[in-house]
Amino acid sequence: MKKVLVLEDEASIRSFVVINLKRSGYEPIEAATGAEALEQLRKNPDIRVALLDIMLPDIDGFEVCRQIRATDSKIGIIMLTARTQEMDKVTGLMTGADDYVTKPFSPTELTARIDALYRRLGGDVSEEAAEITSGPFRLNVRNRTLEKDGQRIKLTQVEYSIMKMFMDNPGKALSREDILNAVWGRNYFGELKIVDVNIRRLRIKVEDDPTNPTYITTVWGYGYKWGF
Repeated sequence: MKKVLVLEDEASIRSFVVINLKRSGYEPIEAATGAEALEQLRKNPDIRVALLDIMLPDIDGFEVCRQIRATDSKIGIIMLTARTQEMDKVTGLMTGADDYVTKPFSPTELTARIDALYRRLGGDVSEEAAEITSGPFRLNVRNRTLEKDGQRIKLTQVEYSIMKMFMDNPGKALSREDILNAVWGRNYFGELKIVDVNIRRLRIKVEDDPTNPTYITTVWGYGYKWGF
Protein backbone atom coordinates (compact mmCIF):
# COMPACT_ATOMS: atom_id res chain seq x y z
CA MET A 1 0.00 0.00 0.00
CA LYS A 2 1.20 3.55 -0.76
CA LYS A 3 2.38 5.32 2.41
CA VAL A 4 1.71 9.00 3.12
CA LEU A 5 3.18 10.85 6.10
CA VAL A 6 0.59 13.09 7.78
CA LEU A 7 2.23 15.73 10.00
CA GLU A 8 -0.54 17.66 11.75
CA ASP A 9 -0.61 18.64 15.42
CA GLU A 10 -4.40 19.10 15.61
CA ALA A 11 -5.80 15.63 16.28
CA SER A 12 -9.20 16.35 14.73
CA ILE A 13 -7.71 17.54 11.44
CA ARG A 14 -5.19 14.70 11.38
CA SER A 15 -7.97 12.17 11.98
CA PHE A 16 -10.03 13.71 9.15
CA VAL A 17 -7.09 13.47 6.75
CA VAL A 18 -6.21 9.92 7.83
CA ILE A 19 -9.76 8.63 7.37
CA ASN A 20 -10.00 10.06 3.86
CA LEU A 21 -6.58 8.79 2.85
CA LYS A 22 -7.51 5.28 3.96
CA ARG A 23 -10.72 5.50 1.93
CA SER A 24 -8.61 6.43 -1.10
CA GLY A 25 -6.32 3.43 -0.71
CA TYR A 26 -3.36 5.07 1.04
CA GLU A 27 -1.62 4.02 4.24
CA PRO A 28 -1.28 7.12 6.46
CA ILE A 29 1.69 7.38 8.83
CA GLU A 30 0.79 9.87 11.56
CA ALA A 31 2.94 12.45 13.35
CA ALA A 32 1.99 15.32 15.68
CA THR A 33 5.38 17.07 15.88
CA GLY A 34 8.23 17.80 13.53
CA ALA A 35 10.59 15.55 15.46
CA GLU A 36 8.08 12.70 15.34
CA ALA A 37 7.66 13.20 11.58
CA LEU A 38 11.40 12.96 10.95
CA GLU A 39 11.55 9.82 13.09
CA GLN A 40 8.66 8.26 11.16
CA LEU A 41 10.48 8.95 7.92
CA ARG A 42 13.54 7.17 9.26
CA LYS A 43 11.41 4.19 10.30
CA ASN A 44 9.45 4.16 7.02
CA PRO A 45 11.87 4.84 4.15
CA ASP A 46 9.18 3.76 1.67
CA ILE A 47 7.04 6.84 2.40
CA ARG A 48 6.66 8.57 -0.97
CA VAL A 49 4.56 11.63 -0.09
CA ALA A 50 4.57 13.84 3.03
CA LEU A 51 1.83 16.24 4.13
CA LEU A 52 3.41 18.88 6.40
CA ASP A 53 1.47 21.30 8.57
CA ILE A 54 3.26 24.63 8.98
CA MET A 55 2.28 25.57 12.54
CA LEU A 56 3.72 22.95 14.91
CA PRO A 57 4.53 22.85 18.64
CA ASP A 58 8.26 22.26 18.15
CA ILE A 59 9.84 23.14 14.79
CA ASP A 60 7.72 24.56 11.99
CA GLY A 61 6.80 22.73 8.80
CA PHE A 62 9.25 24.81 6.77
CA GLU A 63 12.17 23.47 8.82
CA VAL A 64 10.86 19.91 8.56
CA CYS A 65 10.70 20.40 4.78
CA ARG A 66 14.28 21.71 4.70
CA GLN A 67 15.55 18.76 6.71
CA ILE A 68 13.76 16.27 4.49
CA ARG A 69 15.12 17.89 1.33
CA ALA A 70 18.65 17.88 2.76
CA THR A 71 18.63 14.08 2.57
CA ASP A 72 15.83 13.16 0.14
CA SER A 73 15.10 14.97 -3.10
CA LYS A 74 12.68 12.35 -4.38
CA ILE A 75 9.88 12.37 -1.81
CA GLY A 76 6.81 14.44 -2.69
CA ILE A 77 5.98 17.20 -0.19
CA ILE A 78 2.69 19.07 0.22
CA MET A 79 2.46 21.89 2.77
CA LEU A 80 -0.74 22.27 4.81
CA THR A 81 -1.47 25.73 6.14
CA ALA A 82 -4.40 27.50 7.77
CA ARG A 83 -3.00 30.83 6.65
CA THR A 84 -3.54 32.32 3.20
CA GLN A 85 -0.71 34.87 3.03
CA GLU A 86 1.31 34.65 -0.16
CA MET A 87 4.56 34.53 1.80
CA ASP A 88 3.62 31.23 3.42
CA LYS A 89 2.99 29.65 0.01
CA VAL A 90 6.19 31.02 -1.48
CA THR A 91 8.26 30.10 1.57
CA GLY A 92 6.95 26.54 1.51
CA LEU A 93 7.78 26.11 -2.16
CA MET A 94 11.20 27.72 -1.87
CA THR A 95 12.15 25.41 1.02
CA GLY A 96 11.49 22.44 -1.25
CA ALA A 97 7.77 21.67 -1.17
CA ASP A 98 6.10 20.49 -4.37
CA ASP A 99 2.65 21.86 -3.61
CA TYR A 100 0.53 23.51 -0.92
CA VAL A 101 -3.07 23.17 0.27
CA THR A 102 -4.80 25.86 2.31
CA LYS A 103 -7.15 24.83 5.12
CA PRO A 104 -10.01 24.19 5.04
CA PHE A 105 -9.61 21.82 2.10
CA SER A 106 -11.90 19.19 0.67
CA PRO A 107 -10.96 15.49 0.76
CA THR A 108 -11.31 15.42 -3.03
CA GLU A 109 -8.83 18.26 -3.48
CA LEU A 110 -6.25 16.79 -1.13
CA THR A 111 -6.52 13.31 -2.64
CA ALA A 112 -6.18 14.76 -6.15
CA ARG A 113 -2.97 16.55 -5.14
CA ILE A 114 -1.53 13.36 -3.61
CA ASP A 115 -2.59 11.27 -6.62
CA ALA A 116 -0.85 13.74 -8.95
CA LEU A 117 2.37 13.59 -6.93
CA TYR A 118 2.34 9.79 -6.90
CA ARG A 119 1.89 9.73 -10.68
CA ARG A 120 4.96 11.93 -11.10
CA LEU A 121 6.96 9.86 -8.62
CA GLY A 122 6.16 6.75 -10.61
CA GLY A 123 7.95 8.12 -13.66
CA ASP A 124 7.36 7.27 -17.28
CA VAL A 125 7.55 3.56 -18.02
CA SER A 126 8.41 3.99 -21.69
CA GLU A 127 10.93 6.70 -22.43
CA GLU A 128 12.11 7.22 -26.00
CA ALA A 129 15.68 8.00 -24.96
CA ALA A 130 17.71 7.20 -21.86
CA GLU A 131 19.28 10.68 -21.79
CA ILE A 132 18.58 14.18 -23.02
CA THR A 133 21.53 16.54 -23.45
CA SER A 134 21.45 20.29 -23.87
CA GLY A 135 24.62 22.38 -23.62
CA PRO A 136 26.31 21.54 -20.31
CA PHE A 137 23.23 19.65 -19.08
CA ARG A 138 22.55 15.92 -19.17
CA LEU A 139 19.15 14.64 -18.02
CA ASN A 140 18.96 10.92 -17.31
CA VAL A 141 15.31 9.98 -17.76
CA ARG A 142 15.69 6.49 -16.34
CA ASN A 143 17.01 7.44 -12.93
CA ARG A 144 15.51 10.97 -13.16
CA THR A 145 18.75 12.85 -12.47
CA LEU A 146 20.33 16.01 -13.87
CA GLU A 147 24.01 16.86 -14.30
CA LYS A 148 25.60 20.16 -15.26
CA ASP A 149 29.21 19.92 -16.47
CA GLY A 150 29.29 16.45 -14.93
CA GLN A 151 28.14 17.64 -11.50
CA ARG A 152 24.89 16.23 -10.10
CA ILE A 153 22.12 18.74 -9.35
CA LYS A 154 19.60 17.57 -6.78
CA LEU A 155 16.06 18.00 -8.11
CA THR A 156 12.67 17.43 -6.57
CA GLN A 157 10.21 15.44 -8.68
CA VAL A 158 8.43 18.64 -9.74
CA GLU A 159 11.73 20.24 -10.74
CA TYR A 160 12.66 17.14 -12.72
CA SER A 161 9.32 17.23 -14.55
CA ILE A 162 9.78 20.90 -15.44
CA MET A 163 13.36 20.33 -16.63
CA LYS A 164 12.29 17.40 -18.78
CA MET A 165 9.54 19.50 -20.35
CA PHE A 166 12.06 22.27 -21.11
CA MET A 167 14.70 19.95 -22.52
CA ASP A 168 12.11 18.13 -24.64
CA ASN A 169 11.16 21.51 -26.14
CA PRO A 170 14.37 23.56 -26.63
CA GLY A 171 13.77 27.07 -27.89
CA LYS A 172 9.99 26.75 -27.61
CA ALA A 173 8.05 29.27 -25.54
CA LEU A 174 5.96 27.35 -23.02
CA SER A 175 3.05 29.12 -21.37
CA ARG A 176 2.49 28.91 -17.64
CA GLU A 177 -0.70 27.00 -18.41
CA ASP A 178 1.26 24.50 -20.53
CA ILE A 179 3.69 23.88 -17.68
CA LEU A 180 0.96 23.70 -15.04
CA ASN A 181 -1.10 21.18 -17.02
CA ALA A 182 1.90 19.02 -17.92
CA VAL A 183 3.49 18.92 -14.46
CA TRP A 184 0.59 19.27 -12.02
CA GLY A 185 -2.19 17.88 -14.21
CA ARG A 186 -5.26 19.41 -15.82
CA ASN A 187 -7.35 18.82 -12.70
CA TYR A 188 -5.00 20.84 -10.48
CA PHE A 189 -6.91 23.09 -8.07
CA GLY A 190 -4.15 25.60 -7.38
CA GLU A 191 -2.86 28.83 -8.86
CA LEU A 192 -0.54 29.62 -11.76
CA LYS A 193 1.97 31.28 -9.45
CA ILE A 194 3.13 27.84 -8.30
CA VAL A 195 4.82 27.62 -11.72
CA ASP A 196 6.67 30.91 -11.18
CA VAL A 197 7.92 29.92 -7.72
CA ASN A 198 9.19 26.56 -8.95
CA ILE A 199 10.95 28.25 -11.88
CA ARG A 200 12.60 30.63 -9.42
CA ARG A 201 13.76 27.66 -7.33
CA LEU A 202 14.98 25.81 -10.42
CA ARG A 203 16.96 28.82 -11.61
CA ILE A 204 18.83 28.89 -8.31
CA LYS A 205 19.99 25.34 -9.05
CA VAL A 206 20.79 25.48 -12.77
CA GLU A 207 21.78 29.06 -13.60
CA ASP A 208 25.29 30.49 -13.26
CA ASP A 209 23.62 33.74 -12.12
CA PRO A 210 19.96 33.23 -11.10
CA THR A 211 19.36 37.00 -11.20
CA ASN A 212 20.40 37.06 -14.84
CA PRO A 213 19.19 33.71 -16.23
CA THR A 214 20.53 32.45 -19.54
CA TYR A 215 19.07 28.92 -19.64
CA ILE A 216 15.49 29.45 -18.40
CA THR A 217 14.41 32.77 -19.85
CA THR A 218 11.14 34.59 -19.28
CA VAL A 219 8.76 35.19 -22.16
CA TRP A 220 7.02 38.24 -20.73
CA GLY A 221 3.27 37.97 -20.39
CA TYR A 222 3.34 34.35 -21.49
CA GLY A 223 5.70 31.93 -19.79
CA TYR A 224 9.23 30.56 -20.10
CA LYS A 225 11.69 29.18 -22.66
CA TRP A 226 14.66 26.83 -22.46
CA GLY A 227 17.58 27.78 -24.66
CA PHE A 228 20.85 29.65 -24.84
